[in-house]
Amino acid sequence: MHTRTFVAAAVGLGLGLGLVTLSACGSSDDDGSAAQSKTVTLVSHDSWAVSKNVLADFEKSSGYQVKVLKDGDAGQAVNKAILTKDNPQGDVFFGVDNTLLSRALDNGLFQSYEAKGADQVLPAYRADQKKHRVTPVDTGDICVNYDKAYFSAHKLTPPASFDDLLKPAYKNLLVTENAATSSPGLGFLLGTAAEYGDEGWADYWKKLKANGVKVVDGWEQAYNEEFSGSAGGKKAGADRPLVVSYASSPPAEVIYGDPKPTTAPTGVSTGTCFRQVEYAGLLSNAANPEGGKALLDFLLTKEFQQDMPLNMFVYPVREGAAVPAEFTKYGPQAKDPETLDPAKIADNRDDWVKSWTSLVLK
Repeated sequence: MHTRTFVAAAVGLGLGLGLVTLSACGSSDDDGSAAQSKTVTLVSHDSWAVSKNVLADFEKSSGYQVKVLKDGDAGQAVNKAILTKDNPQGDVFFGVDNTLLSRALDNGLFQSYEAKGADQVLPAYRADQKKHRVTPVDTGDICVNYDKAYFSAHKLTPPASFDDLLKPAYKNLLVTENAATSSPGLGFLLGTAAEYGDEGWADYWKKLKANGVKVVDGWEQAYNEEFSGSAGGKKAGADRPLVVSYASSPPAEVIYGDPKPTTAPTGVSTGTCFRQVEYAGLLSNAANPEGGKALLDFLLTKEFQQDMPLNMFVYPVREGAAVPAEFTKYGPQAKDPETLDPAKIADNRDDWVKSWTSLVLK
């Protein structure tokens, strides 16, 4: 699951975002290869979104028409792309993050291309520098969010750390996503692995399970159906005031609130954050590699990077790209998020998820 963006959340609340989300199952052109060469297809998880005018600017300047094939949550989309790599569905894949990057690279999903503007990417977000098979596009922090009204009414201080979530005061309050099926769920698991190490993370989850953590399949269900602090959760009568979501979730509650609140109704437990980075790459055997390269260049332009926050509720990775004031006020990036070396994730991810499933779901 990767629907961490509030594109999905807002649509679930019946809000129109004025975004373009084209979808296609391959080229529908009947004019042969000449027409096909003018179309570039982006394969993505379900949360891709871009402003109409920004996409139109790219299409006009490049001469390419962009088609978007949305292929489910991040894990599902990556797995399908790997299975179809010899005859790919498109030219560029967007949405593989640092939790799944090694799987994509080890399976030869991408070919090398250093996008224009790659030298403007902040060093912390660069990856695969020797081969340039992926281009960093955005970043965000997976964190526990809390319902301010609940904690105020119960005169209870919100949890500030992973350790706090084990305290009796927070029993039966947290809902998280399945680490085997959900990107934020996996990120939260990796955050605990980074915090407690190889020997301690499993014991932490045993204690968290004993303290009543609830696990659901994906972010949409957790945030909009189970979390009492979200607009969707309020409508659904949700009863969990803690949820694994994103540091950018509170500004979304303000921006898309109806009526728009003056302060964010939700907050972030900043000691529970794990930093996520998303990448795009030119697919191996892409039918239109030149169009794919142009599209990757576009993803690093300042125009696109500054358009992303209010469309996909993520932070830009390009140096000097501005973010909306609401992000700075209501959803600043965590100052000291948990991180893990990609090689460490690659070596342990599958075993960690398997062990987590046995510990938590059985």
